[in-house]
Amino acid sequence: MSLNLAASPQSYRQSAILTASPERLVVMLYDGARRFLMQAAAAMRAGDVPTAHERLRRAESIIEHLSYTLDMEQGEIAVRLRAIYDFCARHLAAGRMERDADKLDEVHAMLGELRDAWERALEANQGAADRPLPAA
Repeated sequence: MSLNLAASPQSYRQSAILTASPERLVVMLYDGARRFLMQAAAAMRAGDVPTAHERLRRAESIIEHLSYTLDMEQGEIAVRLRAIYDFCARHLAAGRMERDADKLDEVHAMLGELRDAWERALEANQGAADRPLPAA
């Protein structure tokens, strides 16, 4: 029996994604976008334009996905999130054109705040699920 250790991290990630709740997937998307933005900003500061462009494009794809999958029937929260995602997309485009890594850092911070809010909501929801039901 052989064990392919190189495939293990990929298998673990796939399993985590396939078993995650929709809310956890949103947190994971924020984490991915922030990681790509950090890598893009570092590459931009180092003058590595191809890497900066590729990492920035990946972050932009995640933000685009987050925006397009919003359920706009959910009201004001969805409308506000769409506006934030639109701002992020415009700010990243400006960062790319101006080669301004600080703009990428600003979006990174903004997504961090959103990610933390989703994480707190997940924890609150989990805490509510763990509480015993009141007696009838």
